[in-house]
Amino acid sequence: MSLQEQLSTLKEQILAQIPKEAQKIMFADLERLDKSGLVEGAPKVGERLKDFELPNHLGEARSLSQLIEKGPVVITFYRGGWCPYCSLELRAYQEVLQEIKSTGASLVAITPELPDASLSTTEKLELEIEVLTDVNSDYARELGLVFTLAEELRPIYESFGIEIEKHNGKGQFDLPLAATFVIAVDGRISSAFVDVDYTLRAEPSDVLKELRSLAQ
Repeated sequence: MSLQEQLSTLKEQILAQIPKEAQKIMFADLERLDKSGLVEGAPKVGERLKDFELPNHLGEARSLSQLIEKGPVVITFYRGGWCPYCSLELRAYQEVLQEIKSTGASLVAITPELPDASLSTTEKLELEIEVLTDVNSDYARELGLVFTLAEELRPIYESFGIEIEKHNGKGQFDLPLAATFVIAVDGRISSAFVDVDYTLRAEPSDVLKELRSLAQ
């Protein structure tokens, strides 16, 4: 089953548990984001992705320029371990991590979650993927990938047991769009997936296909 098939199944299961009124608010917010122009302004194939220097859960800094010295880099942005769609995506990439490495590439996941929260996510999902913390979503914001969780959605999230501030820090409701980039060794974007709909993600098989193409 593809990642998107798994995500679609998960979406059906989750929507079945959400009251219709809450669904209306959530879908209206997605429509607002879709009209915001965020996707159109996001980094595109052929452009150079801005360098980053971000810490992992041990506080060790990682940079894009450092990583591409060793080969292509896959960068995927996720909202947090509290997001079931993000967890499903991370598990899917974990399953193909060795295949990604076999092409000479590396993979990092970037999240606004604070290190303790991202460590919990890594342990819970048994990830070997390196997770980097983008405090306050500053790097994602520089790329034009950030939106602020609407105030009317916050009580809905809290009703699901999701307290964003516990993960991101007090007063922090900024989140990245669903986005995955493959970066070639020259620093240019080889493939890009960006969507306002967090139930849609780049297919790992497509990412692998791109990496194999770069390796030829």
